Amino acid sequence: MKYTIKSRIWIEADGEILLGEGRVNLLKAIEETGSLTKAAKCMEMSYKKAWRLVDTVNSRAKKPVVTSSIGGKSGGGTALTDYGRSLVSTFDAINHHCWDFLDKEIKQYKL
Repeated sequence: MKYTIKSRIWIEADGEILLGEGRVNLLKAIEETGSLTKAAKCMEMSYKKAWRLVDTVNSRAKKPVVTSSIGGKSGGGTALTDYGRSLVSTFDAINHHCWDFLDKEIKQYKL
């Protein structure tokens, strides 16, 4: 039998959640679709909740994470900034290192 340790991580800013797995997945969906509306649908989340989460991330981060453009001839959209992409990448790297650490840690014990 193989045992594994499961854990969830998040990054806080001044004691408030900045990023966690759900928010990162939403940001990735925005990056893929170019739209907050489409990203919310992909995640089976209301637009209102998705907007609130993105607004919270933007307000807690050092720089804007997401930018939006209002419709027009080519339509509006939502996109990650370079800083937003770097936050997602950083979160993914930390999360991966955390899982690697936990996998190594459990092997030390005779369960």
